[in-house]
Amino acid sequence: MRIVFMGTPEFAVLPLRTLLAYEGVEVVGVVTQPDRPVGRKRVLTPTPVKVEAELHGLPVLQPERLRRPESVEELRALAPDLIVTAAYGQILPKSVLDLPKLGCINIHASLLPKYRGGAPIHYAVMNGDPVTGVTIMYMAEGLDTGDMISKIEVPIEDTDTTGSMFDKLSMAGARLLQDTLPDLLAGRVQAVPQNDAEAVYSPNITREQERIDWSRSAVEIWQLVRALHPRPGAFTLWNGEVLKVWQCAKPDAAEQAPAGTVPGTVLEAGERGIAVAAGSGVLRLTEVQPAGKKAMDAATLVRGGQLQRGTVLGS
Repeated sequence: MRIVFMGTPEFAVLPLRTLLAYEGVEVVGVVTQPDRPVGRKRVLTPTPVKVEAELHGLPVLQPERLRRPESVEELRALAPDLIVTAAYGQILPKSVLDLPKLGCINIHASLLPKYRGGAPIHYAVMNGDPVTGVTIMYMAEGLDTGDMISKIEVPIEDTDTTGSMFDKLSMAGARLLQDTLPDLLAGRVQAVPQNDAEAVYSPNITREQERIDWSRSAVEIWQLVRALHPRPGAFTLWNGEVLKVWQCAKPDAAEQAPAGTVPGTVLEAGERGIAVAAGSGVLRLTEVQPAGKKAMDAATLVRGGQLQRGTVLGS
């Protein structure tokens, strides 16, 4: 059974390893995004999936646009029986979907039809969902609209961030693929159509979403900070410059700001961190990063004497 795997970030590495270890299939090629400049020095860096593929001596294709005729012909030459994708980063055109006789399947990091789109893990954490998961589905021309083959649930703990959920869901996706392959390859799958009326979308995070709105509740902001960790990070303004907020404590429902306090006002700045009034409740920042500096615990910033009680963040 000839399989082409498509994926890009670390999330996709474990599913690729699952395929490589599975008896009776051969990964005949890997498709991933082109190398991109990374960091301040803009060093051209291969994707995690490319690194893994090269370790196993697999052919790697990196088309800028998969729908170009020459890219489709490169895939056709690999003669795949099945295409497996996981966080690849491009929509597969019909010319690619029609290539393999067993179709194309996708390992999607949500419980479809909830959180179709490019940022399902971010939105699950941001919205305070108690559970998310992974869905393996047949791919169709729409955005994550294909029939569902199998699912697995994964709880979201209070200590979880998008980063930790990426790791958990990657492992869950690899495990689900392992369990799904026997029926898939034997033709025993009975896929279930999605209910489009229940669809929820998760578009890529915008810069405006990264900015903390202190008029929102402390719980909502706490969820936002966790959702944007480790990237791109939530931020507020302090003295007209960006202050990244990387970590904060879960809000205590009993802790409230005095009546009439302007949201964003620093109520306490000390060894316990920086307590800030929200629209409702109080949020205690524990790790921050001022503009031009490295991330630090909030108490370290306070010891510098610049951020004091009464400061209004976000203005």
